[in-house]
Amino acid sequence: MSKTIINAALTGAFTSKEHNPAVPLTPKEIAEDAYACWQAGAAVVHLHMRDENGAGTMDINRFRETFHLIREKCDVAINLTTSGDLNATEETRMAHFVELKPELASYDAGTMNWMHKTLFINHPEFLEKLGLKMQEVGVKPEMEIFDPGMFYNTVYYMKKGVLKAPGYFQFCMGAAGGIAATVENLVYLKSLLPADAQWSAFGIGAGHLPILFATIALGGHVRVGLEDNVYYKKGQLAKSNAEFVERAVRLVKEADREVATPAEARAILGLRELGQ
Repeated sequence: MSKTIINAALTGAFTSKEHNPAVPLTPKEIAEDAYACWQAGAAVVHLHMRDENGAGTMDINRFRETFHLIREKCDVAINLTTSGDLNATEETRMAHFVELKPELASYDAGTMNWMHKTLFINHPEFLEKLGLKMQEVGVKPEMEIFDPGMFYNTVYYMKKGVLKAPGYFQFCMGAAGGIAATVENLVYLKSLLPADAQWSAFGIGAGHLPILFATIALGGHVRVGLEDNVYYKKGQLAKSNAEFVERAVRLVKEADREVATPAEARAILGLRELGQ
C-alpha cells in the first residue's frame, strides 16, 4: 500500500479566533503554523489568506509573503486555494498560483448553494480557463468534490482535455449545501473513482473524526485542520493545527501504514520537484 499523505488545512475563509483562538490569520501566523505542521508530519499545507479584518481574501501580496516565509523554513508541499473570497474575480482567483507556482491549487469542480446563504460560483467557462491555466504553469489541480455532480464535471473536463489524468480528488464532506459527512457517502464517492486516481477526504465539524477514521481504513489520504474543524474532540477546542496532524500521524501508524514525507507526496501525486 502507498504511503498516506497528511494535508493540513490551516485557516480557511470563515473560521475565526472567536471560534478558536488558535486559528492563524496573518501571513506570519500562517507560515509559523505551516512549519509546525510540517514538523508534526504534514506533507502538504492548504492555504487561505485573511485581510486586516479577518475576512477571506485573494490578496496576492499576502499569498506571496506567506509562501516565501514557508519556503524559507521547510520543504512542505504548498496547496493554494483558488476560492478564498466569494467576491473574488476570475483573475484574482488565478494570479497568485500563476506567479508563485505552488505544487497544488484547489479546483472546485462546480457551483453550489453555500451554507444555505449564498452561491459559490464556479462557472463552466471559468473551470475550463482554470484547468488550462493550471496545466500551462505546471500546478496540479486538487479537485475538490462537494457533491457527486462535481465528480462528473471532472470526468467531462478530463475527456475534453481541460484536466489531465491521473486526478487527485479531495472529498469535501459536511458543508451545508453539499454531501453529508457519512461513512456511507464516503464509500459511494470512492466507488466513482478511476483506478489511477489519488484521493483524500475530510469531514467538517462533527463529521471530522468519522471521515478521518474511514478514509484511513479505505486507504485514502487525509486532510485535517482548523479550516474544517475547531474542536479536537467534543467540547474541547483544538490547541493548534499541529495537534490535529499529530493525531493523524498516530492513527495512520496504528493502521499499519506509513506517513508520506513531502518528497514522497510529490512522487505519489506527480508534482513538480521542489525548486523546479
